[in-house]
Amino acid sequence: MLKKKYLKTKCKVEFSLPADIAEDVQSVYLAGDFNEWNKTATPMEKKGKAFKVTVDLGLNQNYEFRYLVNGKLWHNDVTADGMVANAFGSQNAVVNTQPPA
Repeated sequence: MLKKKYLKTKCKVEFSLPADIAEDVQSVYLAGDFNEWNKTATPMEKKGKAFKVTVDLGLNQNYEFRYLVNGKLWHNDVTADGMVANAFGSQNAVVNTQPPA
């Protein structure tokens, strides 16, 4: 689930993945074009029944992302603003940071 907070120069996006998305979830990382798809740069913390992290993103852009569970299973966010095909034959989730009109 995505939650957005728009500021003058950036958009704070909270990324959230339910902890029950996979059995025996030990770790979840957020990877995307905003962190050069680094698999360990953005760890998510377990808070209640979900893994969460907040990232500052530039305004008026689309960013592709995915969640990496236990270092090997990729998951998309079904609440993302969209999906796009990737070079691996699957899809990446998209978050759009354009403020509402």
